[in-house]
Amino acid sequence: MESSTHFSFLFLLLCVVIIQAQDLQTYIVQLHPHGATRPPFSSKLQWHLSFLAKAISSGENSSSRLLYSYHSAMEGFAAQLTEAELESLRKYDDVLSIRAERRLEVQTTYSYKFLGLSLTREGAWLKSGFGRGAIIGVLDTGVWPESPSFDDHGMPPVPQKWRGICQGGQDFNSSSCNRKIIGARFFSKGHRVASMTWSPDLVEEYVSPRDSHGHGTHTASTAGGAAVPMAGVLGNGAGEARGMAPGAHIAIYKVCWFSGCYSSDILAAMDVAIRDGVDILSLSLGGLPVPLYDDTIAIGSFRAMEHGISVICAAGNNGPIQSSVANGAPWIATIGASTLDRRFPALVKLGNGKFLYGESLYPGKQVPSSGKSLELVYIKNADKGSEFCLRGSLSREQVQGKMVVCNRGVNGRAEKGQVVKEAGGVAMILANTAVNLEEDSVDVHVIPATLIGFNESTQLQSYRNSTKRPTARFIFGGTVIEKSRTPAVAQFSSRGPSYTDPSILKPDLIAPGVNIIAAWPQNLGPSGLPEDSRRVNFTVMSGTSMACPHVSGIAALLHSAHPRWTPAAIKSALVTTADTTDHLGKPIMDGDAPAKLFATGAGHVKPERAIDPGLIYDIRVDEYITHLCTIGYRNSEVFSITHRNVSCRDILQKERGFSLNYPSISVIFRAGMTRKMIKRRVTNVGNPNSVYSVDIVPPEGVKVRVKPRRLIFKHANQSLSYRVWFMSRKRIGSRRMSFAEGQLTWVNLGNKANKVRSPISVTWASMK
Repeated sequence: MESSTHFSFLFLLLCVVIIQAQDLQTYIVQLHPHGATRPPFSSKLQWHLSFLAKAISSGENSSSRLLYSYHSAMEGFAAQLTEAELESLRKYDDVLSIRAERRLEVQTTYSYKFLGLSLTREGAWLKSGFGRGAIIGVLDTGVWPESPSFDDHGMPPVPQKWRGICQGGQDFNSSSCNRKIIGARFFSKGHRVASMTWSPDLVEEYVSPRDSHGHGTHTASTAGGAAVPMAGVLGNGAGEARGMAPGAHIAIYKVCWFSGCYSSDILAAMDVAIRDGVDILSLSLGGLPVPLYDDTIAIGSFRAMEHGISVICAAGNNGPIQSSVANGAPWIATIGASTLDRRFPALVKLGNGKFLYGESLYPGKQVPSSGKSLELVYIKNADKGSEFCLRGSLSREQVQGKMVVCNRGVNGRAEKGQVVKEAGGVAMILANTAVNLEEDSVDVHVIPATLIGFNESTQLQSYRNSTKRPTARFIFGGTVIEKSRTPAVAQFSSRGPSYTDPSILKPDLIAPGVNIIAAWPQNLGPSGLPEDSRRVNFTVMSGTSMACPHVSGIAALLHSAHPRWTPAAIKSALVTTADTTDHLGKPIMDGDAPAKLFATGAGHVKPERAIDPGLIYDIRVDEYITHLCTIGYRNSEVFSITHRNVSCRDILQKERGFSLNYPSISVIFRAGMTRKMIKRRVTNVGNPNSVYSVDIVPPEGVKVRVKPRRLIFKHANQSLSYRVWFMSRKRIGSRRMSFAEGQLTWVNLGNKANKVRSPISVTWASMK
């Protein structure tokens, strides 16, 4: 009886603990950096803990609730709080804001050649020493340090300014770092308290900087991986792998885990990275757009920018939806995704003799049976999701020994092949739906498989409906590089206009993000599936996650070549030299139509031109603050982002007609407005005596006037200003919003190749 009572008591106690744990939520508490209550405390940590001690009434040790104490990216802390404790904290004067934890998502052997980076001529690689001395901080899923992409042969010593560490942990110790990977840390507290459940089917998670997912290894090697000869994926895409800045150092900050990337962990990594001494921060992650004062990445990156750190972020994979672009702060370089001209053809020959074009990285040459004609089946059971080949949706009786058609969507592309394999199917056609159109992200499938576009899917459906026993076979074509309509915009790449700040054109530019081959960990097969027993050093991935590190590495090249340039100067060089045409000299395409600015930003990154842009648009920190006032942010919201105590009313009175000195131009005509003037300031970073003349392509329905029309520079680093007047000739109709676009280019009269181009986006917005 006594033991039974004791057990009941323990059970009730356990229930109370579980209920309390369920009531606790993670919040990021931002404090005033010069708070009145700060002086009595010996350290900022003690000051932060004092707020928790006052809020927690249960007598519990306040440090047990603390996850992180922030000092550089933000002043404040992350802690687990109940609703009542949250309300208690809001009452204190030094508490600026409290934000709930947000969960974000993670979003090469050839792309350096595609971008024109070359060993044989004077260009970005040679001028920058391949990025020598630059430090790229990568916030992602960690790293597989043994990958040949992180070999430090020929690397210079670790820069003296570096203050980071190589944090040990599970299967990772200080010897895992070298002169290539000079630092590694992991941040898991936010993830750990938010993710109490775990599935044994998932890949083992390393409690250390070691990567168990592959995403971080892939992005880090794309940005700064060493040269690796004879790289490829099971014989496909063979060539020499190089990151964009093969001479740069890499610092790893593992913030993403099996359940995602939590804002408290991301902010902690940014907080430390600023103190560690990185030059570039690369974040291939993001979520849905939120106001800048609620966006921890925007706030942390403002601090980074103040310290001279360029922050490069993925635009997101929610395209082609309008206003889906994430990471829209003007001090961030926001990168969309484009295609390469490298193909992996895997054709489908139907029983009626017709061919469907598809692509795959399945190693067909190693599989003699891949050429056999097979019975073709498409199972449609809406209750089970059979058309998507979801787990448990296919029966062996239906698919045994057959080629199965699986619609794209819902579950992972490679996972569908595993589902088919487990059910006894021997091949798969992955069919795009109307959502994906002709987008062709390939995979290293576990069975013979190919991905076909939406047009081919429609033809396949017609064939299936026209015969009682449809059949098909594959013809794998290996790797093909062809002069084609590339780069083009990736279908999935998130689009503008920016939800958070439509007065800034986002994304800023696009870079290769489809079918990128880069380093891969040895704990995973090339498909990324736990069941895949194959092992490779490289695999293929697609997403704006892959585009972002391309630009991070190129930014490192610019930093090495021009160490005194600010992050705004580096971004300006990238934006004003971007390409608007493809390799055939025609407009970059988005599906079947020429791409618009809200898909491409300024255009496609061009590193060989960016290294020597001629002129740059620089931006001072106080100009960003004025900009935040002009878009209607309150004083408290501006303070949350910038830690600057300002009066927006006074600033706006003093800075009438202010426009941010951004390298692209975005004009919004609101109801009743027909005229708008913007000012810009350019700095000569080219030859001392240079003369530039303006060339205008006006947006449709808008008259554009520039004064002066010629800029005469007499010495290097000289700055000159100009003004642009936009006069609307268009009446706003019944539609809520309409758009037009053009461009303004400063052409160097002594060197016509030196063109400094700013895209112009015009929006007519009715007030409703």
